[in-house]
Amino acid sequence: MRKTLLFAALLAFAATAAATDYVQAPGSSLAFGGTYQGEAFSGGFPGFRTTLSFDPADPAGARLEVTIPLASATAGNDDYDGELRGPAFFDSARFAQARYTASGFRSLGGGRYAADGVLSLRGVERPVTLTFDWTPGAQPVLAGRATVNRLEFGVGEGEWADTSVIPDAIAISTRVVFRPAD
Repeated sequence: MRKTLLFAALLAFAATAAATDYVQAPGSSLAFGGTYQGEAFSGGFPGFRTTLSFDPADPAGARLEVTIPLASATAGNDDYDGELRGPAFFDSARFAQARYTASGFRSLGGGRYAADGVLSLRGVERPVTLTFDWTPGAQPVLAGRATVNRLEFGVGEGEWADTSVIPDAIAISTRVVFRPAD
């Protein structure tokens, strides 16, 4: 009887220490922003999808995957949107999607974490760190920020490579609402 109770207690502990697998829920956003000739602009990727395996007690065991369909890029302006999706920027006809993957997060304390991952965009892979706040709950929320140097990925070629027109550093922000995976 004691062995059965001990075994049950160990199983319960193991279950609480395991990472939870999550999928993106409605209400999530992935946005970018910068300046164009000194004027602020912003846009987003409404078609992005995120999966996460995460236990705040064991951030080193975490895994994050984000798929970003580049043809969904929008800045809310038809002229900008066409240019964003075209060959000089995302070239969505040749590169259908971007992908961000990270495993092994770092705790920054106070519910903040860093995910050192790899962004694959336009056939180029580069390290990108996403720092984020984690809000637990029935539908936990990851709210994060990163900076991407667009020219490292060939985003903004030709005349658009001039950093006096559009700076190299583009701010990325995300708010992902999750639900447990089925």
